[in-house]
Amino acid sequence: MATLVLGWTFISAAQVSVTTYHNDNSRTGQNLQETILTTGNVNSASFGKLFSQPLDQYSYSQPLYIPNVAIPNQGTHNVIYVATMNDSVYAFDADNNGGSNAQPLWKVNFTDPAKGITTVPEAAVHCTDPVTTEVGVFSTPVIDTTTNTMYVLARTVESGLFYHRLHALDITTGAEKFGGPVAIEATVSGTGTGSKEGKIEFDPKLESQRSALLLQNGLVYIAWSSLCDYSSYHGWVMAYNSQTLALTGAWLDTANGNRGGIWSSGNGPAGDSSYNTFTPTGNGTFDASTGGIDYGESVVKLAPPVNGTFSVSDYFTPYNFASYNDSDLDIASAGMVLLPDQTGGPNPHLLVQGDKAGNLYLLNRDNMGHYNSGNNSQIVQYIVTATSGMWSSPAWWNNFVYVAGNGSPIKAFSFNPATGLLSTTPSSKTTSNYPYPGTTVSISSNQTSNGIVWALDNANWAGKNGPAYLNAYDATNLATTLYSSADHPTRDNPGPPIKFTVPTIANGKVYVTTQAGLVVYGLLN
Repeated sequence: MATLVLGWTFISAAQVSVTTYHNDNSRTGQNLQETILTTGNVNSASFGKLFSQPLDQYSYSQPLYIPNVAIPNQGTHNVIYVATMNDSVYAFDADNNGGSNAQPLWKVNFTDPAKGITTVPEAAVHCTDPVTTEVGVFSTPVIDTTTNTMYVLARTVESGLFYHRLHALDITTGAEKFGGPVAIEATVSGTGTGSKEGKIEFDPKLESQRSALLLQNGLVYIAWSSLCDYSSYHGWVMAYNSQTLALTGAWLDTANGNRGGIWSSGNGPAGDSSYNTFTPTGNGTFDASTGGIDYGESVVKLAPPVNGTFSVSDYFTPYNFASYNDSDLDIASAGMVLLPDQTGGPNPHLLVQGDKAGNLYLLNRDNMGHYNSGNNSQIVQYIVTATSGMWSSPAWWNNFVYVAGNGSPIKAFSFNPATGLLSTTPSSKTTSNYPYPGTTVSISSNQTSNGIVWALDNANWAGKNGPAYLNAYDATNLATTLYSSADHPTRDNPGPPIKFTVPTIANGKVYVTTQAGLVVYGLLN
């Protein structure tokens, strides 16, 4: 049981918090403390849509949840936090929209058109595929419950100049903290595209910040790519001090080359108990195996930053990275999951990564394998075409890894703790497929019982009329559908979907964002 310090009020918090993308720094997607929703009561008769809240733009980020927050002059609330592409952050009562809760508990917006501060127009970033007409907050923020601070990365245009700014917001009021916000600025050594006199500066117009933020060891980690592979971008990772908002480290994955975007379809860098940071990188220059410093098309392990930079302590690059580059089959279209530490198997520290060809890579985080030109035999396991192309991320629960590629069913691959290997064929799968972009699932359970896999079918993301579908499956047998919003289309329709969004499950409710706003599901009685 944790204790939150909220101003001068001390509140015991037995409920679960969701403070980061996919619930934890390992990006497992699991909530093991769900005691209200069970495989017995999640069905179309007893579970459905409860209420919704309007938003001022699409929200691509995952909703975050903190229980028992003391809001000044408004009492104590369970709060759900949502960020939008209009550069807004909302705090809503998480349990109902009645009475005074019909309005946000607080809302902040980072634009000021009267002063020439706006969101970034879609045309300025040369991309119409995954975004709306404007780009503001694109990634999932992260919350530090020890200081009641939410960290948010927002994009703006200010009198014609482009900015990324890191905001630190008080979760009780939305007020800026620690002297924030700070504009993102960094320069690293390199001779790659866009360099001048051996230096590369961060370009706030060219770089897109899609990956979820990571908070570990007092640092906020931020990763960048581009939108729609436009121009000579790079993949960046930066770390900012969570108390001073000072830049602590910056790293470029293709400092002497080009590209290498860090995408992950909304997932973010993952962190372990030793504060290493793991991230996949996309199509781009790779020469690390021949003494270079470029790590495109790889999975890299970064040590904590020292003296303003990161060092690569380990990496893995597929044997066929060159053909992947030529065919746009990058390994960074998918996010990753770090498996819980294993005590009985050969490798205690493992991770699972997918790619745009639908392959799965099981890597030893203590010896990732580097590059083997002939095959991938140096890694723990390589499962070819485990699913179709992944614009999604794996999830983990109770010795199962769940994946869902483009046009494929959700599949569960069982993990054997004794051998330290995944099954090469799925132990179960859903009876229905998930069209592009596939789906990233979330799991709720009461420890190892009542496991439920929650999935959003966002296939209609490009339109304005077709609905999203919220589906729930028995986590031990995905062929068993517990619930679908399609069963009660009038009552439970969440509205048209948003690409890449994932559900948040906390304390008996399921939170999703669609083009209609924030939609909340739960037990009807």
